Amino acid sequence: MASNDASWRRFLVVIFLFTFGFYVYNGVFQNYLRDVLGAGPMDLGRLEALRETPGLLAALTAGVLAALAETRLAAVGLLICAIGIGLTGDVGGYWGVVAISVFWSIGFHLYSAMSPSITLQLAQDGQGGYRLGMAQRAASLGTLLALGLAFTLSTFAPGISKAYHIFYWIGGVAILVCAVVCLGVKLPGPRPPRARLLVRREYGLYYLLTFLEGCRRQIFSIFASFALIKEYQTDLKTMLALQLVNAVLLSLVAPRVGRWMDQAGVRKPLMLYGVAMVVIFSLYAAIPVAGVLMALYVIDSAFFSFSSGFNVYLRQIVRENELTPCVSMGVTMNHVAAVSLPVLGAWLWQTTGNYQIPFWVGAALALVTVLATAKLPRAETRVS
Repeated sequence: MASNDASWRRFLVVIFLFTFGFYVYNGVFQNYLRDVLGAGPMDLGRLEALRETPGLLAALTAGVLAALAETRLAAVGLLICAIGIGLTGDVGGYWGVVAISVFWSIGFHLYSAMSPSITLQLAQDGQGGYRLGMAQRAASLGTLLALGLAFTLSTFAPGISKAYHIFYWIGGVAILVCAVVCLGVKLPGPRPPRARLLVRREYGLYYLLTFLEGCRRQIFSIFASFALIKEYQTDLKTMLALQLVNAVLLSLVAPRVGRWMDQAGVRKPLMLYGVAMVVIFSLYAAIPVAGVLMALYVIDSAFFSFSSGFNVYLRQIVRENELTPCVSMGVTMNHVAAVSLPVLGAWLWQTTGNYQIPFWVGAALALVTVLATAKLPRAETRVS
């Protein structure tokens, strides 16, 4: 038990360091696209679609490398991610940034496919939701530190804040250290051989929910922020401040939501999440006021903590030794949306000249999520 607790604490450090490094990069990236590369909506949509393509291979990659422990796979992914993010500011032009983004995305998605499985394997009985919430809190604290650094530089050293490559180097080094720490995480054992690539009908609802969550994530992470930047000329300092507020809220909300899921099951929380998304995306589309959009941006981010419920649900129904390949397949389903939706949304935005159209699409998809979560069992078994 003591060894398991030590590994859990070490993995929280991994999550913290990774999120710090990633958000040092991500916190300034869309402003970098506008200010340095002069990118428009279609450029952003194309880049995001290509960058998310490696996520389609998450299940296949995890299956091929099934002989390696999840922590080793995560460390390899983090190493690739560190190299790519660190070099982002040193490649030339838009297509150079696209190429390096696809490269680091391979590692990012390998780590992302392993992280929830590692968290759940380190969880004690009945604490899967709480441990996922604590993981989100660690991620939020990493985000908070990263954005705090970027905000401080943009306020007191504006010349440095425009040297975007410095942010990317800092992010790359942090994730490199994270990869080393990850090698020291030990999963409880002995464990049976992990299943390879699989698709089972009994996991169909989980796959559908992760696909719909991929749609929500893309609309929020791409179009909500870029609408503020492109349509309302929101500067870097303001965007960083909004993301700082997001990180604080998520760190406070996530563990509480996780405990609620452990105690009451995932059906009610996930239905609330779906209804909230219908309302929030409808308001994004209906109220073209910058201040309102900023408030919605913060509220939307706070609800992200509910997304852990999809993996809590999977943990309740999954067969022995199939958790990691099922999570990996979920990542793949998530990225079917991640590859297609950015291009579709950007095309709708650019063709109609109306940034609100993608949000109406998001509201419709959120309504489908509500209908899908209604199929979850009313009385779930405890997480084991």
